[in-house]
Parts: sequence; C-alpha cells; structure tokens
Amino acid sequence: MAFTPSKETYSGKVYPVTIGTGEQAVTLGGENVLAFHAFEGATPNRPVIAYEIQDVPPADWPENVRKPFEAVSSDPVTWAKYCQNELKASAIALRLIGTHPDRENRSAEDAAKTVKDVLAAISVPLIILGSNHAEKDSTVLVAAAEAAKDKNCIIGKAQEANYKTITAAAMANNHKLVAMSELDINLSKQLNILITQMGFEKERLITDPMCSALGYGLEYTYSVMERIRLAALTQNDMTMQPPMLGDVGMYVWKVKETQAPESDLPLWGPAEERGIAWEAATATALLISGSELLIMRHPKAVEAVMKTIEELV
Repeated sequence: MAFTPSKETYSGKVYPVTIGTGEQAVTLGGENVLAFHAFEGATPNRPVIAYEIQDVPPADWPENVRKPFEAVSSDPVTWAKYCQNELKASAIALRLIGTHPDRENRSAEDAAKTVKDVLAAISVPLIILGSNHAEKDSTVLVAAAEAAKDKNCIIGKAQEANYKTITAAAMANNHKLVAMSELDINLSKQLNILITQMGFEKERLITDPMCSALGYGLEYTYSVMERIRLAALTQNDMTMQPPMLGDVGMYVWKVKETQAPESDLPLWGPAEERGIAWEAATATALLISGSELLIMRHPKAVEAVMKTIEELV
C-alpha cells in the first residue's frame, strides 16, 4: 500500500521578493507552505545563499575561513569578482565593517565609492550591509543606497534606532530593505509595522529576527523564526509575510568551536572541518525554520548547504 502523507493547507503566503537586475536577478520567498513542504503547496523559489565580503580585509575572521579568500580579500572588488566568477555566487553581501567607529571609521563617501566599484564589477544581486553601529549606519547606508540607485539591492539593516533614515533611503533609491529586531517575534512585527507606516511596501521588506550559532542559542532563534513563519501562513499575518534572512557567517565564525586550535582540543577534531560543519549545520537549521536568504562565508559550507537544498527540493 502506497504511503500518502497528510497535508496541511494554509491561508497565508510569503511575499516573493526579487533582487538584482537583468538576467541574474533572483527571487526568494513566494511559498504558501512551510520550508521544503512542496508536497503541500507551492514553493516556486529556492532559498538564496549570498557570499559575504567586506570593505576591509577580514583580519578578525579565523584563519580557516580567511584562507579560501587570502589571495583576493585585500580588495572588495577583486573579492566580489572571485565569488561571482569562481564560486558561482547567486548573490553577494558587502558588509561595510570598515565604517564602524571602532574599526577604521571610514566615511560615508568611502562606503559609497566601494559600493559603486563593486556594483560595476559584478552582475549578480548585491546586499549592502552597514557595520551594525546604528548611528553611523544612518549616514553610511544613505550614501550607499544613493550610490546603488535603481540597482534593486538589499539595504540593511534597519533597526529601531535608525529605521526612519534607512527606510527613506531605500524607498527613494528603489531598493529592498532588511528590518532587524532582537530575537523577539513581537519586536519583529512592531518594526515591520513602523516601516510600512512610513509608506515602504511590505512586499519589499526582508525580516531579520537576528541569528545565533549552533550551541549558542540556535534553538531559540529557530523557535522565533518558526513562529514568524507560522504566523505568516496559518494566521495570514501580513506583517510576518516578508522573506526571512539568516546572517549566518558573522555569528558562527566567532564562537569557540570554530576558532579553538586542534592543539588545545584534539578530541574536537580538525579545526577547519569543525568550522565548516558548524556553519553548515547552523545554516541548515535556519533554512528548515523558514529562512529564504542566508549570508555565509566558507565555500565548503556553502557547498554542503546547497547540496542539502538540492536534496530537499
């Protein structure tokens, strides 16, 4: 007797969001079922993985994740071209970490130039991220959004402290927007409402509920993302229906398990393999919880997650 899986029906749907221009534009979201439940409904678009690059050399990255990019990471343009041409990236996430006051404190004008140079060198969609310094991002991301006008990028991250300025910049320059709250479904909902009340279309939003690494609160992140996705589908809550972002790499590659040398903890196994597995496991969990967009670092971790996506769809 053939097995017939039981099926759920949902009243809601995740908004499809297209980023980039031309033939290499990509669309994420659009499903009306839980992640990878294609047997229950429509899942028109696969999750998208973006490679993270920075405007400054990644001196704070562990050696095992710096190594694959050591020949290109001194220049963001070269790094971006490598990710696109050699690693076949679907999208690239440029983090303007050098603008942080505690780093190199680069100016908004410097950031705008970097954005223009990277955009001129690639054809895949670009995600433009600030340094996560709310005050500085208010000026940096405005300049970046203007530099990328009409390129249909993702700008972020808009937070409670600076969302008005960044939302206005994204709206004026025809970009999508990441709205980030701190691992609380109610805060996420509230921020999405505040942004849409400014006139920003909810269909152009991407929700970032914040992320955490395996072993460092991943189960809590998972539950928040799952609750957001269930609210979107089962309650038809329009404020919860934007696609979700999992900013994986920046959280995974700063935990002890991805940095501790083998000489200190030989029972943990080879450090490079351990780090790759940690990033891949974290990313896979976030995909299953409902994320449609991931930002990752190590090429082998990306390869592993891509293989998982291929098998699940």
